[in-house]
Amino acid sequence: QVQLVESGGGLVQAGGSLRLSCAASGRTFSSYAMGWFRQAPGKEREFVVAISLSGGSTYYADSVKGRFTISRDNAKNTVYLQMNSLKPEDTAVYYCAASSITWVTTIQSEYDYWGQGTQVTVSS
Repeated sequence: QVQLVESGGGLVQAGGSLRLSCAASGRTFSSYAMGWFRQAPGKEREFVVAISLSGGSTYYADSVKGRFTISRDNAKNTVYLQMNSLKPEDTAVYYCAASSITWVTTIQSEYDYWGQGTQVTVSS
């Protein structure tokens, strides 16, 4: 039982940075593995990165390795996505999600709760 709200999206030039936040309600945030997904115009939603319950394990999509960093602060009920060296192909709506599976997973259907999304636009 968790509600998720993303924030921090916006317009940025290629090479710039953004930090997305996902604020969770309730008292069970630390019981869920968390992930970020994104959906570009005309494309299917795709996996970006996932993080374990305590933040000790992470898994990144090849397209963002070395540029994006996920972290979580369970005391603040918040997960973050630091995005550096942004490229135009990173333009998408970014969603955070919570999985009761409790290990890192790339599978969309294994996430139980989803935020509303926040728009990230990267210009050339």
